[in-house]
Amino acid sequence: MEKSFVDSTIKEYLAEQFFCSLPVLEESNTTFTVNSLSKSPYIKIMTFNECVIINTSEPIHSKVKSALSDKSRDEIFEFPFVYGQTIHYIPDVKKFQRLPLLNEYSYELLQGNDINKLKGISEFDNSLSFDCNGNTSTNIVFLAKKGNEVIGLAGAESETEKLWEVGVDVKPEYRKNGLATILVANLTVEIIKQGIVPFYSVSVTNIGSQMVANRSGYVPYWIDTYGNILNGSSPYNIFVKNLKL
Repeated sequence: MEKSFVDSTIKEYLAEQFFCSLPVLEESNTTFTVNSLSKSPYIKIMTFNECVIINTSEPIHSKVKSALSDKSRDEIFEFPFVYGQTIHYIPDVKKFQRLPLLNEYSYELLQGNDINKLKGISEFDNSLSFDCNGNTSTNIVFLAKKGNEVIGLAGAESETEKLWEVGVDVKPEYRKNGLATILVANLTVEIIKQGIVPFYSVSVTNIGSQMVANRSGYVPYWIDTYGNILNGSSPYNIFVKNLKL
């Protein structure tokens, strides 16, 4: 897979998500855009290369723009109405590769309807999902088993037709031996073989997961905020609910 294809796929995705044009992503400016689809108070901030995009719902757009127009990138990300930061990684097309499997485990690659055999297993919230009707949004998984027990699983689901997000879970007693890295790296190879761009997301506070990304052949590509306090989603809503723009 060519790096130019990875770049263009991600840029198209970011432009759509943040309601901006592709040229804006190449600028060294702060740009304010309106999310025409949001019905509730919405703020999401993203930095890519040297640009910063601040995307808001229409009713609060002018107030947010007034508050942040003269601020630096670091100051913008400290805006008290947003919380959490996520680092998004893409594969380094020059470095990613299959990694040797640990001999003490067995492995399975599942895709499509075969994933339904995993219905009912737990402890894999980052890599496997089923809705209340038993349907899964997970497109592909690469898992490790100890005997008949699934002990680690990397999975991916669609953000767009050309872009899948990868997640991984390993049961606590089987961590610290590189299994998460092995699962992510080998799943990444399988996804890229299908002409799909994988990406991997992690909280800025999760050093362990950042190390998995790095060791799996991923590099950081963009950062965005996780949530905003105006819609009541903050875990500290009882303290911040009266904070007004």
